[in-house]
Formats: sequence, C-alpha cells, structure tokens
Amino acid sequence: MSGHSKWATIKHKKGANDAKRGKIFSKLIKEITVAARIGGDILESNPRLKMVVVKAKDANMPGKNIEAAIKRGAGNTEGADYQELVYEGYGMDGVAIIIECLTDNKNRTVSAVRSTLSKNGGNLGEAGSVAWQFEKKGIINIEREAVKSEESLMEIALEAGATDMESEAEGFTIKCEPTDLFSIVEAIKTKNIEIANQEVVMTPKSRVPLAGEKAEKLRTLIEKLDDLEDVQSVSSNEAIEG
Repeated sequence: MSGHSKWATIKHKKGANDAKRGKIFSKLIKEITVAARIGGDILESNPRLKMVVVKAKDANMPGKNIEAAIKRGAGNTEGADYQELVYEGYGMDGVAIIIECLTDNKNRTVSAVRSTLSKNGGNLGEAGSVAWQFEKKGIINIEREAVKSEESLMEIALEAGATDMESEAEGFTIKCEPTDLFSIVEAIKTKNIEIANQEVVMTPKSRVPLAGEKAEKLRTLIEKLDDLEDVQSVSSNEAIEG
C-alpha cells in the first residue's frame, strides 16, 4: 500500500503481540517448507530458502522451528503438502488485488478469500484478469532513523544490484530483481543498517488514486485478506492520498 499505510503495517508487524506472532510464524513455516521442497534443504544453493530463513530469524522464530520446517519440506519428516495459489480480484473503484497463498486445502482457501473480498467491497476475478498490471520485484524497507546518510544507502544498494530507491517520509524503499534480494540485504546489513522488512512482492505498473472513506475501506480489506490463515502476501495498485 502507499506511504503511510505501508509503514504503519510494517511497524504493526514488528510490534506484533503473541497471537499475531503465531500467525506470522505459521506463514513463515509454510514458506520455508515449500522453499525446501522446491529447491532442496541446502541454504547456499537455494536462494529462496535462504531468504525466508533470514526473515524467520529476523522475526525471532526459534531455530528448532526453522529446522523442522526445512526437514518437512525436504521430505525428511511427514507433514502437510502445501501448494502455491494466486488469486486475482478487485477492490473499490477497480483497484486490482493479487493474493498469494500457500495452502493444504484449496477449497478452504478460495472460500475464505472470496468471502473476505465480497464482505469488504471487493470481488474475486478470473485468472489473468489483473496479473498483467503487476511485476514481481524484491522490496527492502528501511526506516529513516536507521540511516545516517541517504546517499550512502543508495550507493550501497546500487552497487549490490538494486534497480531503484524511493525516499518517503518514514523511510526508504529499495527495489530490485527477486534474484538479487538476498545479496542486497546482506550488503546493507554489513553496514549495520537495520532492515524493517524484505520480501518479494507483486508491484503495480500504475496506480489508482483513492482518498477518504474509500481509502479506509481498502485498508480494511487488505488487512483482513492478509490476516487469513493461508494468505502469504497481498498486493494492490492503489495510491492512497492524504
């Protein structure tokens, strides 16, 4: 989402209570399991797994939980067989929404996504209906107080392979190709700069402006989708004004 909403969401995740932390851990465990299943359990040869393990450690997930998820994904222990699903939909004023999920029960997931959209001013679309409006990018968010020099941060990021850096009121957003995300995160961390959030997301090619009540309703819709058990990430193409 846009500036204020995005940073508020990041801070909410960082300060999550125990119940919220449990949901975050559950989503990370699914992601680790799938990454290990697809690319193997060796971190150095599996960039996707390496990245999500970093996210899990940053979220203070216990090491034993990480190890168990890796073993489950690699087939060393029994567990749920998660599949990746992507749903496309619309919010108010034609705002496009991409919902990425990991689930062991497709019927449960699509029912929950459809219900949440319909109850909050949105609707589920057909496959391909909005995906063309997005492209997959690596995103790194850094709060302004964590950075001494904007110029130095930009230099570090660009040298590590970043394609762009945006300066906002509350911090900086670095963009890159998904394959370069881990190396850029490592380069920034070696300079003792704290990273608020890093992930691979669907970023919009253009945006639909929203303000006032419509913007608030869209925030509510995004938050409710993001809270669903099987939803890993939600992306939309709104530009919230004010």
